[in-house]
Amino acid sequence: MAQPTLRQLRTFLAVVEAGNISTAARSLNLTQPAASQQLRELARVLRVRLLERAAGKIQPTAAGVALLEPARRAQAAIDDAVAAVATHRSGDNGRVRVGTGATACIYLLPPILSAVKRQMPGLEVVIATGNSADMARQVETGELDVALVTLPIARSRALSVTRLLTDPLIALLPVALARDAPSLSAAQIARLPLILYEAGGTTRTIIDAWFRAAGVMPSPIMQLGSIETIKVLVSGGLGASIMPAMALATQLPGTVTRRLRPAIERGLGIVLRREKVLDRGLRVVLDALSALGTG
Repeated sequence: MAQPTLRQLRTFLAVVEAGNISTAARSLNLTQPAASQQLRELARVLRVRLLERAAGKIQPTAAGVALLEPARRAQAAIDDAVAAVATHRSGDNGRVRVGTGATACIYLLPPILSAVKRQMPGLEVVIATGNSADMARQVETGELDVALVTLPIARSRALSVTRLLTDPLIALLPVALARDAPSLSAAQIARLPLILYEAGGTTRTIIDAWFRAAGVMPSPIMQLGSIETIKVLVSGGLGASIMPAMALATQLPGTVTRRLRPAIERGLGIVLRREKVLDRGLRVVLDALSALGTG
C-alpha cells in the first residue's frame, strides 16, 4: 500500500496554515502546480478528501483535521533527525523555538537570551508567547522545541516537566484603596474593584481557586491578557489586581503592594518532549533556563 511522503505532508500543513495554495507554494519554494500535485497525490494515497474551500479560504475537512496532528508529529520527527546529525557537526549556528507566557517573556527571558547569545552568537532564538496549555501542546506536536510555562499543566506521557522556581502572587492596589494591614484576605480583596487576568490562563486559574477556597466569588470589573496594561490601570486608580511578584520588582508609581492571606504562589517549569534530540543550541538554551532555578 502506498504511503504519504514527507513532502506531501509538509505541503498539506503549509496550505492549511496559509489558507491558499499559492502562498504555501512560495513558502516551500514550489510552483503552485507542483504544490497542487502534492495535495492530489496525498488525497489519492489516503483515499479521502482533505481540503475544501470556504469563504474564499482553503480549510481542512474533518479528515484533514484528523491528519493535522500526525502530520505535525512526522515533521517534528524529521526535525529531530536533522538535529541528531547536527550534534556531530561543529559550528555556532542553529535555531531554537521557545514558548512562554507574556510575563516570563518580559521579566525572565531578556537576561537568559543575552547569556545564550554570548555563548552561541550564531544561534537564532524564536520566541512565541501564549497561555501555558497552548505552549505545552505546541512542544508536544513539535511546533516548539521547549517552553517555560506556569505549572501545573495537563499530564502527558510525551512530555517531561522540570520545575524551576516559585513565584509568589501578591496584591497590587492604588494608593487610594490601600489598607494599613500588611496582608489582605480573599474577602477583603473581593470587595475592591478588581482588574484580573483574562479567564482560561493558568495564573488566573490559581487566583480563582484561592478565592473559591475562601468561599468568595469576586466580580472583576475588567479582565485583560496584558500584565502591563493591568499595571497601568491600577496605577491610574481604576482598581486593584493580583499578579506575580516578578512583575513588580520595582515600585509602580501611585500603587502599593500587599501580601495575600493565605499566601499563594505559582510554579514555573521547563517543558520538553521526552524523545527530543538535544542539539547544541537547545542544550545552551536549557542550561541558561536551568540557571533560573539556581540563581
